[in-house]
Amino acid sequence: MTRIALIHALAHSVAPINDAMAREWPQAMRMNLLDDSLSADLAASSAGLDAAMHERFARLAQYAVDCHSDGILFTCSAFGPCIDAVATQHAPLPVLKPNEAMVAQAASLGVRIGLVASFAPTLDTMPAEFPAGAELESELVADAMAALHAGDTARHDALVVSAAERLVNKGCAVIALAQFSMARARRLVAERTGLPVLTTVDSAVSEMRRRLGAS
Repeated sequence: MTRIALIHALAHSVAPINDAMAREWPQAMRMNLLDDSLSADLAASSAGLDAAMHERFARLAQYAVDCHSDGILFTCSAFGPCIDAVATQHAPLPVLKPNEAMVAQAASLGVRIGLVASFAPTLDTMPAEFPAGAELESELVADAMAALHAGDTARHDALVVSAAERLVNKGCAVIALAQFSMARARRLVAERTGLPVLTTVDSAVSEMRRRLGAS
């Protein structure tokens, strides 16, 4: 059975990706590794993605490899360079950043993309992952993450919708939700904006299946 390691830096990312995997790829065995201090430490530090943070990601990835994982999917979009280093170290093992499949999908549409993020460090790294020439507008809704931490999912979703509506007013033709934890708001955003809505969760599962040749 195919084993996929899901490595999380936010507790709120666990349920969305597991739900998507169960729905879209129930044959795969899921292995969940959570260290929610990664996101807390990054948000609190001025050092950014330093050598110590890279080492932490390397250790998590090595544990997943030691457990005979066939692929590794990281679920927090603020750690791109750390994940790139893991992918290089363990090639040709499929190692995916949470957002890379969605970025490719959004960019292929050739329209102005509205990117909504609820974790500020995401916007330090993720926009650079879009190809040169891609039209991108970003909105940060930090209060949405705070609402999730407080268990107020309705406020979280409402804040995400409001951000998406602002991006519509900026001429965006597709909405991309940056955090795995934001996937829960996909349907409501689509209803309120009338636009296609991409999530990192669904795009990532599809891309991992493709890389592993899963039917």
